[in-house]
Amino acid sequence: MKMAILVGDGMGDYPCPELGGKTPLQAARIPNMRRIAAAGERRMVQTVPLAGLPPGSDVANLSLLGYNAEENYTGRAAIEAAGAGIPLAPDDVAFRCNLVTITAGRMADYSAGHISTEEARALIQSLQAELGREGLTFHTGVQYRHLLVWKNGPLALEMQAPHDISGQSSANYQPAGERADEVRALMDRSQEILRDHPVNRARHDAGLLPATQIWLWGHGRAMQLPSYRELYGRTGAVITAVDLIRGLGNLAGLQNIIVPGANGLIDTNYAGKVAAALDVLQRDDFVFVHIEAPDECGHGGDVQKKLLAIELFDEKVVGPIWRELEQRGAPYRLILCMDHRTPIATRGHTRDPVPMVRLDGPVGPVTAEAPYDETIHDGIAECRGYTWLRELLRQPG
Repeated sequence: MKMAILVGDGMGDYPCPELGGKTPLQAARIPNMRRIAAAGERRMVQTVPLAGLPPGSDVANLSLLGYNAEENYTGRAAIEAAGAGIPLAPDDVAFRCNLVTITAGRMADYSAGHISTEEARALIQSLQAELGREGLTFHTGVQYRHLLVWKNGPLALEMQAPHDISGQSSANYQPAGERADEVRALMDRSQEILRDHPVNRARHDAGLLPATQIWLWGHGRAMQLPSYRELYGRTGAVITAVDLIRGLGNLAGLQNIIVPGANGLIDTNYAGKVAAALDVLQRDDFVFVHIEAPDECGHGGDVQKKLLAIELFDEKVVGPIWRELEQRGAPYRLILCMDHRTPIATRGHTRDPVPMVRLDGPVGPVTAEAPYDETIHDGIAECRGYTWLRELLRQPG
C-alpha cells in the first residue's frame, strides 16, 4: 500500500478575534481537507510529550514519522546538521544559529526579515572569519537558519528558541547554565561584526530589517534513528524546504528530494513538491510532504497570511495529491496532519493536541464534508502521535 503523509506545519491555532472567534482552520476554505475528514478516520493526536521536551517542529515531526522523541531526541541542531550533510564527531555539540533582529532590546524578528540565503552566506562567512577557530565552525544554512558546530561545546544549558519570544525582551532569555558565558560572548561579539556589514548597510538602504546578531539555541550531540526499512520495511522520501525535516529524513534512511524554488514560505514551489511526491510514489511506497508556510505566518502573527497559507496547502498540495492517488486506482493510505499549533496570539508553538486524519483509498467521489480543526476532539479518540503512526505504518497493505 502506498502511503503519503501531508504536513501543514503549525496550522493549528486558537480562536482569533479577527476571524470572528474562529481558528484559521475553521475560517479557511479547505474543501479537500474537509472531504478527507468526512471519508476518513479522525483523531486528536498529542505530538509533543506533555513534559520534558520542547514543543518544537523537531520533536513533533519525530512523532509524525513514527518515532518516540523521548527515546531518540538529542537536540534540534543535531538533526539540522544531518539534513545539511554536516558530520558530527562524538564530542561535537551542534547549535542552531539564527540571524535575528533585536531592536531596543526586544526580539523584533527571529528571521532578520526573512533574509535571503545569499545575503546570509556573506554574513556567516564574516562570522567564521572573525569568530571561527579550530573546533568552532559556522555553517551556512537556508535563509536565517544556520549552524555552529563546537568541539567539546557546552551541553548543560537552558536556551530559548527566538521564534517563541517575538516582541519580548531578549535580556530575559539569555543562555543560562554551565559555560553560558561563552555562548553569550559569541552572541555579543556577533553584534560588533554584523553592525556595519555591507549586507546590513544594503538592507537598511532598501528599507529591510538588518541581521543585528546571531541567536544560539537548540544544541545537542549527534542523533541516531533506526531506519524506515528496519522499522517498517518501507522505502521512500521526504520533500521539504528546511534542513530540519531533511535531517529527519536522512536519519530515517529516507531520500531527500530537493525541489527547485521550494523555500519554506508562502510562495514556495507547490507544484514542484506535488510532482516530486507523486514521482516518489511511482517507485517507492512512502512519501512525507512538509509545507512550512503556515508555521512561518503563525510566528509572524499575521492571521490573514496564515489563512492564505492553509488555503494554499489545501488547494495546491492536498487536493492534487489526493486526486492523483484516486485516479491511479491502487490502494493507498493518506495521512493529513500538522506537527503542532503555532497560534497567532502567542507566535510560538504549543503542546496542544492537533487533528489528524487517516484515509484508506480509493474511496470514489466524496462530496460530504466534516470538520478538520481543533474542535474535533468531541467524541474523537485521542492518542500519542507516534503510537498511531507506528500502527499505520506497520499495517500491511
